[in-house]
Amino acid sequence: MAARKSVVPSPILGLSAVELRDRMARGALRAVDLAQACLDQIAAQEPRVQAWAWLDGEHVINQAKALDAHRATGRAIGPLHGLPVGLKDVIDTVRIPTSNGTALDAGRVPTADAVVVQRLKAAGAIIMGKTVSTELAFLAPGKTRNPHNPEHTPGGSSSGSAAAVAAGMVPLAIGTQTGGSVIRPAAYCGAVGFKPSFGSIPRTGILAQSPSLDTVGVFARGIEDAALLAEILFGHDPADRSTAAMPPPRLLDTARAAPPVTPMLAFVRPPEWDTATEQTKLAMQELTGELGDRCFEALLPNAFGEAASIRERINHAEMAKCYFAYERRGREQMSETMRDALDAGKAIPARDYIAALDWPDILNAGLEEIFDRCDAIITPATPSAAPQGLSSTGSSIFNGLWTLCGTPAVTVPLLMDDTGLPMGVQLVGRRGDDARLLRTARWLSERFTGPGEGQGAGS
Repeated sequence: MAARKSVVPSPILGLSAVELRDRMARGALRAVDLAQACLDQIAAQEPRVQAWAWLDGEHVINQAKALDAHRATGRAIGPLHGLPVGLKDVIDTVRIPTSNGTALDAGRVPTADAVVVQRLKAAGAIIMGKTVSTELAFLAPGKTRNPHNPEHTPGGSSSGSAAAVAAGMVPLAIGTQTGGSVIRPAAYCGAVGFKPSFGSIPRTGILAQSPSLDTVGVFARGIEDAALLAEILFGHDPADRSTAAMPPPRLLDTARAAPPVTPMLAFVRPPEWDTATEQTKLAMQELTGELGDRCFEALLPNAFGEAASIRERINHAEMAKCYFAYERRGREQMSETMRDALDAGKAIPARDYIAALDWPDILNAGLEEIFDRCDAIITPATPSAAPQGLSSTGSSIFNGLWTLCGTPAVTVPLLMDDTGLPMGVQLVGRRGDDARLLRTARWLSERFTGPGEGQGAGS
């Protein structure tokens, strides 16, 4: 199937985030001009896409002016200087509303930034605004529409972040994934979505749904852009015990480098493969066939058949604990989907929950034989292109098992269905091998689209 190419009306917004950053560093582009271009694109697209939960154009321009003034002094600038970044509305921002996608937090204004926001500001990024999240980052959809067809879901729960990047409103955005909340909306909307290894990016100041699964991820229109943003966010945070005190990987340099040898990919049919549409199956068959002897088919161990139920058990049990305060003060304001999940979590025996926590190590041990033979696993990001209708965020069945394993995953918009909707190709790497995964993803993207293409949907 043909690759999806970018169609972005503004020449500035057609550039990659890396190129935008480099132009601003050279003085060839002002941060205020980029910020205004993003605001103009939002004004044109937001009535149709509805990606934003909070946006203040004056605040955006003021940040950009301050960054331009700083650069004019000749002082050093940050690695994200002048780049606008959208933030999922579950990430705390000082003096900016963070409502977590629920009426129960309407009007909530944090008094401190999340650690990821602190790192963005230190790197010179512009906090563009807050993007729409589903209710408490779970399954009840928000207002966002798919940029390619507003009658189709954008996915969830990071729906606003994926749609904003795909519609050319911002070059970069941040989301979270507990099941498939980065990979799925990126695939549906036609963006690059990168979910790093569990514990790579601190979650302090971000809504906790399931601490054993919650992972911060990024959205961009290209692999190098995703690497640029993620590298700034990686690193230890003493307040988040999932992070490790070790130097973060050089994601961008590695992603931009040529692989030392031509990568080898392992095609995997995930559990619930039968839920994939014929178009998805045929597209993957064609894609892997084009890879020839650089791709082989591998079977997941039988234990992976339990992965979906195990991940759900952990998610529901921890959510019942984390959201207890919300339920106590406003259960009647929660969706039926949320109430049912909380009830299911409260019914899980402690024995079963504790046993489920052993499964990530078990499953990763089963992956070792596959990863010993390849650079990455290749598999569909979703069973289909974005389904029609807005009452559901679609299926994350091809994402949740990798979230449970804590392995890095990235989706690349290489394919589209016969209606023109994007279809994501998901690559999965060994746990902790994020840089190599991104390098392999860039190689795959350039093989099928050419350098500088395959940058996402545009609008």
